[in-house]
Amino acid sequence: MRRVLPADQFRDWFGKFMPEAGKGMPKRLFEPATVTDRSDPQIVHLDGLNLSRAWCMRSIASALPKEEPARKTLEEAAARHAEAALRHVASGDYAGEHWLASFAVYLLSR
Repeated sequence: MRRVLPADQFRDWFGKFMPEAGKGMPKRLFEPATVTDRSDPQIVHLDGLNLSRAWCMRSIASALPKEEPARKTLEEAAARHAEAALRHVASGDYAGEHWLASFAVYLLSR
């Protein structure tokens, strides 16, 4: 929606879509997923989820006014998600290493 709505309309829409984002709710969305086995081809997808969330949260935050509480909450959550996953992009295990870098590039590209 950030890409298709004018900035002011996006802010209004986002406020209605996630009214408690400034409080970090829903909590599960704002906390990184835990990867218990990076050699497991299914579980390692959680690293990709964390990278994707970080990228999207940072992008959404950038579209919100600086004084908007959700902006700071999203920026902080994006940093936590990035921290949880970026160091594992080059884990040495093919299960994640062959594709996680593409998600990292999206996150690190502004």
